[in-house]
Amino acid sequence: MTNTDTRLRERLLLGTRVDGDRLMLADAVLIAALDGSRPLRPAERAALQGSPLTTRRLRTLALARRAGANEDWRGSSGMLRAADSAQALLDLATDDGCWRLHFVGDAQGRRVILQLLADAPFAARLLREAPLLRVLDGAGAELLAGRLDRDGELEGAWPFIEAPEHHFQRHGAVFTILPGPG
Repeated sequence: MTNTDTRLRERLLLGTRVDGDRLMLADAVLIAALDGSRPLRPAERAALQGSPLTTRRLRTLALARRAGANEDWRGSSGMLRAADSAQALLDLATDDGCWRLHFVGDAQGRRVILQLLADAPFAARLLREAPLLRVLDGAGAELLAGRLDRDGELEGAWPFIEAPEHHFQRHGAVFTILPGPG
């Protein structure tokens, strides 16, 4: 699907009007779905799909969240998905869609690369300010630390003996990117 197709689909979805439509989900439920802390239940997903007003509210909250992230990034997290665990892990993405972790090399020389995506709302600020960043696994062990280069990447040696997919499975299947001290 092209970018134009996506925009047209969004316009059709958001432009639809339904008589008697009202907000079907509370902001707290929509915000939890946006930040990944609680997925929508099937009935909630059906309510969202059946209510253009609720869909527009979700979009408004998403845009506000993204604008707020531009000013005040405090960290991002991601999760090993079930599909990632069956084969060699090549990359992971954060739930907010702003970062990627890439894994390259083999058992003799694995490397991990943190990449800030160019369309992240806080990308310009982080590239300009170059804060210290830390990447932690689910147990709090440091996978990578340092400052982004001018391309928005930070690279280092994979600090563990076991392969990334096995390491993440054993340590909560999650990772976090945080601004570091200093």
